[in-house]
Amino acid sequence: MGQPPSWTPGSQIVYREVWQNKVWTARPVTVVEDTPHLIALYLCSGTRWKIPALPDPNIDRAYLFNHLLAAGVWQLIDTTWRWGDTLLLIRPGEAHAIHVMWRDADRAFTGWYINLQEPLRRTPIGFDFMDQELDIVVKPDLSGWTWKDETGFQQAEEMGLFSRWETRQIRAEAERVLERVRAKASPFNDGWETWVPNPDWPIPVLPDGWDII
Repeated sequence: MGQPPSWTPGSQIVYREVWQNKVWTARPVTVVEDTPHLIALYLCSGTRWKIPALPDPNIDRAYLFNHLLAAGVWQLIDTTWRWGDTLLLIRPGEAHAIHVMWRDADRAFTGWYINLQEPLRRTPIGFDFMDQELDIVVKPDLSGWTWKDETGFQQAEEMGLFSRWETRQIRAEAERVLERVRAKASPFNDGWETWVPNPDWPIPVLPDGWDII
């Protein structure tokens, strides 16, 4: 069987995290661009998506998520994307996504979010990957950045979710993308912060079969 074809702009697809052949999260998104050089996906504010249910919301989320992953047992629930309009920029083959984010109230650009994750895998309904816990929050003007979820990342290694070799590879990927931040290189200098979605695009919904691997 050949690889699924590229998606045309405006296509509604499913962007899923998959762990041990089971869906961890599922987001319906709209394709902005799908080329050999860049995959750009639009995650609209207010989108309904799937996320694991937390057994105790009073305990640290990263800690609970790591334990669910280690156990390999979880239930998905519906939730709403409430972090503002988000554009996901991923270079095929690279192990991170760059999130371009805007505030709901006035669509002011709020900054860049670097999500360390597996390279995307094409599927008949979209793209699959798995988050790698560690993230980087970058100021809108690229003047500074901070690590996010370092404690959860360390816990994941201690619990055996990542090997020592894998944690080194994830850190190395983070440093590579930070070099582009410091140099204000692509995609940080490509004008994506002024991008606006097509007003005719509806908020996508998960299609039948979103949970089939």
